[in-house]
Amino acid sequence: MTMIEALRDAHEVAMAADDRVVVYGEDVGYFGGVFRVTAGLQKKYGKSRCFDAPINEAGIVGTAIGMAAYGLRPVIEIQFADYVYPGMDQIVSEAARLRHRSAGDFTCPIVIRMPTGGGIFGGQTHSQSPEAFFTHSSGLKTVVPSNPRDAKGLLLAAIADPDPVIFLEPKRLYNGPFDGHHDRPVTSWKKHPLGEVPEGNEIVPLGKAAIRREGKDVTVLAYGTMVYVAEAAAAETGIDAEVIDLRTLLPIDLDTITASVQKTGRCVIVHEATKTSGFGAELSALVQENCFYHLEAPIIRVTGWDTPYPHAQEWDYFPGPVRVGAALKTVMES
Repeated sequence: MTMIEALRDAHEVAMAADDRVVVYGEDVGYFGGVFRVTAGLQKKYGKSRCFDAPINEAGIVGTAIGMAAYGLRPVIEIQFADYVYPGMDQIVSEAARLRHRSAGDFTCPIVIRMPTGGGIFGGQTHSQSPEAFFTHSSGLKTVVPSNPRDAKGLLLAAIADPDPVIFLEPKRLYNGPFDGHHDRPVTSWKKHPLGEVPEGNEIVPLGKAAIRREGKDVTVLAYGTMVYVAEAAAAETGIDAEVIDLRTLLPIDLDTITASVQKTGRCVIVHEATKTSGFGAELSALVQENCFYHLEAPIIRVTGWDTPYPHAQEWDYFPGPVRVGAALKTVMES
């Protein structure tokens, strides 16, 4: 399956198993979503279970919170992560706090799905990576899958979770992972074989990272699209890098991270979002606090630029194998 197909399959499994699961958002029902993730769900489950919403992100999130408080399990789609900001008050002030402000009388089991990141020439308003906004907000869980199998399993885990989950889907990976070696546009991507995705309700637990490439020289922490870039950089430089796919940013799998960095003594952090106050800063602090006496070199972050998203320079803005490879060499020489 592609990631799109795997996500659709997760919706199918969840909706078939539990009639409390409802799916909606802008163009989600009749059209099946701008990326076609929800295609066919309305026809199969009806307009009361899969339906279109007005172009009003605050309204979409707000109604989901109300539904969740009264026993439903909404899965909502924000058409692009860039569009979520009008809904941030509902997410941060209501969804994230409902359990605590009600002393556990109410919970908010909603999933907020949104395509994230660049790579499709979407420009400033269709390419952002806003994960740090959500990881900063206590009460939210934040997930970023990197492959179809994880996308399905993590989405099923998110739907089953009793609290709000932000589910960020790297749109650059929607139609199959690329090999990571290219810093060039989509025409030059070489696709991996599509991911094998088990049938049924196979859950990938939240809060557990995956080691995608074992190594002994340096630990690379990445998520989403950057997992493949990190693997390519390690292959091109010949450095024996251990690449960890975080999968869930919150809750974070600190045990896997610290075990790897304590083994290698070095750490490079890679993400597509801007550097200043990005999630890489939190990762750097966690590594410093927990692995200080094992570090043999300063931690290095390789990220997007601290600029509004530059449409004309998209493929320079991304951390690519050249920039990541340079960081690997620098940390090994330190």
